[in-house]
Amino acid sequence: MPSRPQPEPAALDEQALARLRELDPDGVNHLLERVVAAFLKSLDQQELVLSQGVDAPRDLNALRHVAHTLKSAAASLGATALSQRCAEIEALARSGREDGLKALLEGALDDIAAARLAMLQLVSPSR
Repeated sequence: MPSRPQPEPAALDEQALARLRELDPDGVNHLLERVVAAFLKSLDQQELVLSQGVDAPRDLNALRHVAHTLKSAAASLGATALSQRCAEIEALARSGREDGLKALLEGALDDIAAARLAMLQLVSPSR
């Protein structure tokens, strides 16, 4: 029997989102929307640094800093795939190694696109 393709993991972890929603249970402060908006606003510059790192020469210090920042922010919003990949980028950049870095950066850019789309859908008025 041929194996069936596995579904893609969700771009955003529902448990992380639930923890954020618990901080503003009635939504009167629009906490989730404000956190998502702040994340998306900062994402453009972070994405630029990561995309510049795809090709050599690379600024490992800038990549380490952006990966560290993005790792935490992504985790708080449930973008766990992005957060985990950023942790790997941060570790490589911190150690001064570049082996596998291009693939990690390209994967992070894909993760950013998926997380951005999921977050925009999450806070869209039609929801």
